Amino acid sequence: MGRSGDLPRGLVERYKAGPDGWPDDAGCPVLHVDMDAFYASVEIRERPELVDRPVVVGGVGPRGVVSSANYLARGFGVRSAMPTSHARRLCPQAVYLPPTFALYQEVSAAVQALFREITPLVEPLSLDEAFLDVSGALRRLRSTPAGIGAEIRRRVRAEQGLVCSVGVGPTKFVAKLASGLAKPDGMLVVPRGEITAFLHPLPVSALWGVGKRTAERLADVGLERVADVAAAPLPRLRRLLGTAMAEHLHALALGHDNRAVVPDTAEKSIGAEETFEVDHFDRDLLRRELLRLAERTAATLRDRGLRGRTVSIKVRFADFTTISRSKTLPVATDVTQEIYRTAAQLLTEQTPPGAVRLIGVRVEQLGTGGAEQLLIDAPAQGWREADQAADKARTRFGAAAIRPAALLGERPGRVGRTEPRPER
Repeated sequence: MGRSGDLPRGLVERYKAGPDGWPDDAGCPVLHVDMDAFYASVEIRERPELVDRPVVVGGVGPRGVVSSANYLARGFGVRSAMPTSHARRLCPQAVYLPPTFALYQEVSAAVQALFREITPLVEPLSLDEAFLDVSGALRRLRSTPAGIGAEIRRRVRAEQGLVCSVGVGPTKFVAKLASGLAKPDGMLVVPRGEITAFLHPLPVSALWGVGKRTAERLADVGLERVADVAAAPLPRLRRLLGTAMAEHLHALALGHDNRAVVPDTAEKSIGAEETFEVDHFDRDLLRRELLRLAERTAATLRDRGLRGRTVSIKVRFADFTTISRSKTLPVATDVTQEIYRTAAQLLTEQTPPGAVRLIGVRVEQLGTGGAEQLLIDAPAQGWREADQAADKARTRFGAAAIRPAALLGERPGRVGRTEPRPER
């Protein structure tokens, strides 16, 4: 939901933490920490001369999408997931930058490490946000949940030169809503005894799972606020939304959310994809792009100590028809050439002809370590050793230090998007 003109007057101020203190945080062990305009803020940190200018990060080509915008750019109506071409019309004076995901990952890792110094119960949601359960840290740190939230905000600013907003509450749902309403650069504390007082004045769009169409359907029958959903008879909601959605929204509207903070959720897949500025028929060019994406995906797997058994490709054609094809290998891998060969085979043998707008590679069924596949007549030193040597060279000399020969030369014009996904 974020900040909205539809919010009741004075609601945010009632729960906002200030220099003189904050509301009662007893029984509020859940923190949601959200970095403010993360990608844009990291870029500005690297380029201090941009601090007073609107900055937009995202695809810079005609099909690009905004990943992040600082608050000066947001003042002109620029938002994440908006086409960059539309953002340029709204704010032509902004500085438009392509994303630097490796840098964002590095900064995110440092911030997450800070969180884990406080509590092992950290549940990252993306590079720029995470839940923390600080119940076990209160005695050790001789603090309160909001006190820990304030310390996190101080340390993130001091150690990373960045700003974050924090929501403190009794449940994950309440804490996440609170951090969104605290933006930018703030902290909201929702006391355990005031959950419904906080939730009920909010628009129904505040409920997790309510999008534009569901909100319109609820409004059509007079359910515009969270309080309306809480007061509605469940049979009526079931007829309107279906049993599962009705019961889910009714429970949230009553303040019920029993989800625990779950640390170290296992990744299910890792991949990368590219959207071309010009649609391409050329299969040789598409195979080169698959090699580039396989290289990026394999490097991420090795960096995280993972291997995967299933390789899949995603292909979106000019008419936006999108297909995926996959193959499961006998043994899990993190080797660029193995991933590429499988992806190229899927493109050649299982993908119909046509102009391609987007192509992607993904590796699934992830695990750590595992046996290596031994091939007849394979050399003693093979592709894995080459990948490891390339990783060391890139670590020392930069990402462009060493590349496959097939990727040297001019790249086709395109707008890139890889994990992590754009900020919400």
